[in-house]
Amino acid sequence: MRLNRRRFLGTATAATAALSAPAVLGNARPRVVVIGGGSGGGTAARYLASDSNGALDVTLIEPSRMYYTCYFSNLYLGGFWEFEDLGHDYGNMAMRGVNIIHDWAMAVDRDAQTVSLGGGGAVSYDRLVVSPGIDFVDGAVPGWDVSQQSKMPHAYKSGTQAQLLKAQVENMREGGTYAMVAPPNPYRCPPGPYERISMVAHILSERNPTAKILIVDPKANFSKQGLFEEGWNRHYPGMIERIGPDFGGDNVEVRPDDMEVVIDGMVESVDVCNVIPAQKAGKIAELAGLTNDAGWAPVKPEDMRSRMDDNVFVLGDASQQGAMPKSGYSANSQAKVVANVIRGELTDSRIFPARYANACWSLIATNDGVKVGASYEPGEDEIESVSSFISQTGEDAELRRQTFEESIGWYNGIVDDIFG
Repeated sequence: MRLNRRRFLGTATAATAALSAPAVLGNARPRVVVIGGGSGGGTAARYLASDSNGALDVTLIEPSRMYYTCYFSNLYLGGFWEFEDLGHDYGNMAMRGVNIIHDWAMAVDRDAQTVSLGGGGAVSYDRLVVSPGIDFVDGAVPGWDVSQQSKMPHAYKSGTQAQLLKAQVENMREGGTYAMVAPPNPYRCPPGPYERISMVAHILSERNPTAKILIVDPKANFSKQGLFEEGWNRHYPGMIERIGPDFGGDNVEVRPDDMEVVIDGMVESVDVCNVIPAQKAGKIAELAGLTNDAGWAPVKPEDMRSRMDDNVFVLGDASQQGAMPKSGYSANSQAKVVANVIRGELTDSRIFPARYANACWSLIATNDGVKVGASYEPGEDEIESVSSFISQTGEDAELRRQTFEESIGWYNGIVDDIFG
């Protein structure tokens, strides 16, 4: 079924000078450049433009003219949403005062404070917000790289990969096997792979009930494990098998040409294989010199400011900030803190203490929704959780239905908050 829903004149000469006073000379406005137009970057750009009432020159650099959310793409895979339901354009954001450049950010010169564009030219900034999402770690799964993503899709970035994976699932042979190679920590959306398993099982239970699902997982445990396993046993008994590290889940190779998965030396022939590799910050964060040896961009907990550069902030999945999971909700929450800090520094307005939040909903079967979330505050070295909640096993059907409907309301609210 388909569910309806609403569809910076001159750079400061030194970092200390830039941070101590607005970068205003004559009538020029301070320039803020945002790289990445998703939940983090899009939110930051919109709030910077709207809350500053035109006092800031805000530019968003995003290559895609239509942004498809990765969150809720599992509902598309499960047949609950259409692909178009995930798509959002930047028209309303532009009308709210954000200068949108649909191009790739190719390099950042942090000394000159410029961002080079794929189409040529560069954009200067007084503050830079970097929110590029994730990229994949080369060689994380032996036998797989992005050149193989048509045979073994990852479907873990927004866009057409989700369409490809859905088509592969729907065209599996009768009684065939769907395999997922799950990622190691940390990665985008901790419950995401397991909600995906649920949605694939939902489709297969209707179209191909003798099919099997195999999860190859390097982790000993995963987010909402008890809730997912309870749901799988109730809705899809006997269909799903998970192989964890105790049985070779951390020693896997794939052979895309032969559609084989090798688990601790044992070869499994499969019909569809969804490979979700180990992850790192989006490439531009690395090119800008903002990442560490682990591939993530370390930030300060009080304001998401890069530990490499006081004029740069890193949001969302790309950041290494502490306890917050990598999620759309987290990125949106972090972006509001960053927008307030940048506006305060550049317009001499009030800066409020940072408060962060996250929640994540997952659908296990029709009207069977579960959630997890927490509130966070800056600690001495990283962001720390101060309170949390999670759905419980054994909840009644009405509460689960309400949880699912709550998730739809959240989606409608966050995309309106980002895109207008």
